[in-house]
Amino acid sequence: MEAVSGTNLQLSLPSIRSQKIEGKIRRWNGLLRLSPRHRNDLGLKVTQLNELQWRRGRVSVPVLHACKDPHAPALQSGNLHSSFDENWLLKNKGEEVLPYLNERCIFLVGMMGSGKTTVGEILSEALGYSFVDSDKYVEDALGGSPVAQIFKQFGESFFRDNEREALRKLSSITRQVVSTGGGAVICPINWKYMREGVTVYLDIPLDVLARRIAAEGTDSRPILDSESGDAYTKAFTGLLSLSKKRAQAYAKADAKASLQHIATKLGLEDLSDITPTDIALEVLVQIEDFLQCKNGISVP
Repeated sequence: MEAVSGTNLQLSLPSIRSQKIEGKIRRWNGLLRLSPRHRNDLGLKVTQLNELQWRRGRVSVPVLHACKDPHAPALQSGNLHSSFDENWLLKNKGEEVLPYLNERCIFLVGMMGSGKTTVGEILSEALGYSFVDSDKYVEDALGGSPVAQIFKQFGESFFRDNEREALRKLSSITRQVVSTGGGAVICPINWKYMREGVTVYLDIPLDVLARRIAAEGTDSRPILDSESGDAYTKAFTGLLSLSKKRAQAYAKADAKASLQHIATKLGLEDLSDITPTDIALEVLVQIEDFLQCKNGISVP
C-alpha cells in the first residue's frame, strides 16, 4: 500500500531550480505551471495554489508524493488538486477579465472537433456566465432533431438559415459563452451578430482535428460523411477542403487561441498534453489582451 508524505520544494524565480524538476515548472502569464506529463513522471501532487509561500524571489511549493514505504508518515489533507490547482488559476484569470468584458458574450469559432463546447463550458464556469451550444439551440428549436438529420432531411441551406436566426437571438443576451457551429463564420450577417460580443478562434492543427473526429466517427459530421476512405483520411481530407474555404473567415475573430502557441508557452512537444483547461486559460488571456488594446491600455 502506498503512503503519501509531504514536503516543500524551494524554487528560484524566474529561472526555477530544483534537482528534481528543473525545467519542468514554467511561468505562464505570471503563473507557475507544471504539465500533467511532467507531474505524473515525477509522481508529484500539488496542494492548493494559495499555499505557495514567496520569500525573496523564491517560492516554497507544498508537494505531496506517493511512496511505496507503508511506514512513511501520511500527510493529512482533505483537498488535493492537480496541475497547481487549475480551477483556481481559471477562476483567478476569469475575475481579472470580467471587468474588461463588461457582461459581453464570448463567441467561440473554429473547425468542427476543435473543442468549442468543452472549452466553452469551462469558460462559462470560470466567468460565472451561462453556456449555449448554438447547434444544440437549433436542434431544440426544430424539435430535437440532430444536426446530421437536419442536413440530410432539409439540406445545409435550411440549417444555416436557422443557425443565423439562433445567433441573432443569442447576440442580444448578455453574460453567455456561445459555442458556434464550424460553418457559422461563412455567413457575413453572423459576424454582425457575433460582434455584439467578443469572438475567439480556437486554432487547432488539422491533424489533431482529424484524429479526434476519426476516433468518434464521421456519422455525426454530415459535411465529412461523403468523403471516401478510412475514418482518418475522410476526416483529414474533408477538413483540409473546409479550412481552405473558411480560413479568411476565422481570421476575422477578435482573438485567437492557438494550440501550437500554447505548447510553445508550456514547453510541450506533444500537443495531446494540452488540456481543455489550458486552452480555456489561453482564451481568457487573449480576450484580456484584445480588450486592453481596444481600450487603449498597453499590454506588457
